[in-house]
Amino acid sequence: MIMSFPLIEYLTIIGIFSIGAISPGPDFAMVLRQSIIHGRKAGVFTSLGIASAILVHGAYTILGLGIIISQSLLLFSIVKYLGIAYLLYLGISALFAPAPEPSVNLSEKTNNISSTKSFTIGFLTNLLNPKAMLFFISLFTIIVSAATQAQFQAFYVFSMSIILFIWFTLVAIFFTTQKVRNGFYKLGKWFNRITGLALIILAMRMAFFENK
Repeated sequence: MIMSFPLIEYLTIIGIFSIGAISPGPDFAMVLRQSIIHGRKAGVFTSLGIASAILVHGAYTILGLGIIISQSLLLFSIVKYLGIAYLLYLGISALFAPAPEPSVNLSEKTNNISSTKSFTIGFLTNLLNPKAMLFFISLFTIIVSAATQAQFQAFYVFSMSIILFIWFTLVAIFFTTQKVRNGFYKLGKWFNRITGLALIILAMRMAFFENK
């Protein structure tokens, strides 16, 4: 039997997710850095990677594997420490990176980085974030009824992915406008040091994050 679409449930989960999506965190920091250093195209592909990771979170949540991961200290710790290591790697790399250089064409990369690498950076940043994982699982556990059919839940996840992609693409566009970007360029190497330190701090915060 096909039930009617649960509109109130859908609007509730999308509303809460949207508020969480715009909150500053590793995803925002990564899109900002990619956009300033490598240009708008890199920022957009990083956004696409982040949005794609949400589909993975959604898939294992719908399948029920999310509860297993969140309740298993070993599995949760593996995800947590992989995420910490990845952010530390990106943060330390940023500290020693050369100062960003201006580009005439904002849609093109300023430094040599492929679209695939930009996508992968965004994908792993979100996928290995235990806070993102638990937020997603909690959202579905608390709001989504057990009676809600899988195809509707899949639509919820797809909508979240689209929202996240649109949001971070807008972020990438904003930070690659000439005026804003030139302001960051004036920081020179300090931009890399600030963003690198921010990523390291986010990694340290993640280290003290516990699954409660």
